[in-house]
Amino acid sequence: MTRFTRREWMGTVGAAALASRASSQEEKTLGGVFKILATPYKVDKSVDYEDLAAEVEFLVGCGMQGLVWPQNSSDLPWLTSDEVMEGMDVIAKAAKATAPTLMFGVQGNDTDSMLEFARHAEKLGPDAMIAMPPKNARSIGEYREYFTELCNVTSRPVFIQTSAGAPDIEPTIDFIVELGEKFPNFGYIKEEYGNTLVRMKQAARYRPGAVKRIFGGSRARAWTYEMRLGMDGMMTGGPQYAEVYARIWALHRENRPDAVRDLYAKMMLITNLENHIPGLRPYMMQQRGVFKTSVTRRGNYEFDADAIAEINYNMEPLKQYLNT
Repeated sequence: MTRFTRREWMGTVGAAALASRASSQEEKTLGGVFKILATPYKVDKSVDYEDLAAEVEFLVGCGMQGLVWPQNSSDLPWLTSDEVMEGMDVIAKAAKATAPTLMFGVQGNDTDSMLEFARHAEKLGPDAMIAMPPKNARSIGEYREYFTELCNVTSRPVFIQTSAGAPDIEPTIDFIVELGEKFPNFGYIKEEYGNTLVRMKQAARYRPGAVKRIFGGSRARAWTYEMRLGMDGMMTGGPQYAEVYARIWALHRENRPDAVRDLYAKMMLITNLENHIPGLRPYMMQQRGVFKTSVTRRGNYEFDADAIAEINYNMEPLKQYLNT
């Protein structure tokens, strides 16, 4: 795969970014592809905030309906509280004039830590917030307190990411409906818990009403099914081929299911490869000229000739959909 410099890459997406700016003047909606930004690092593994801002422009040029940061796909477990809040500042500034819907992740291990992030995010004026349930909770009652406090901090839409909370505490659909009926800014769901498709069907019975939006996640591995069920969008990582996500959503909106199936199958080849080649995401972001390095805090990864050949083999069917 050809590697582009930042200058070369940003020049190629300029026209697409201008088109996205025009569409962003229209009323923002909570639907479509919401891409979770990856976190870039310098050689010394400090966060590269310059590249984080560049990623905003890159994803706008790719046609994303929404941007989300930070979630687990953003290396959230490896970021400090100060890094999270500084990253929010950088993204809010970069997104001010150009971005589609902007959503900040404000989850914490408990209510107090969540509120620290939420209050900071509120000052920056995002379009929505999202939170995973608190890992330190011991009961559904503590989930209730956590999301109640979040809904009281902001009047913006609040998404619940149903996964990654406390072990053995299920954020049931009944629980979500209860809070959705109480708070008009709740009832937005990123569904990743248990049998997601069954839960989505259950939640859809309350939409519109207590449930406002239902998004999938889980690396889009059931996306075509979710689209046929009438779900509102996809929220996941994978910024390295964001244009492909945008194209799949466009084909869905054009009611072209056969084309959706064909392109989705091609995308799953490289998506599944991430399980076998750790570090593929930052490697690809560097190859595409968005990140200066492929450094990640998840580990120290090297890519031998076999791995690079396999990446290129799986990317070949997608090249025609990329901006470069």
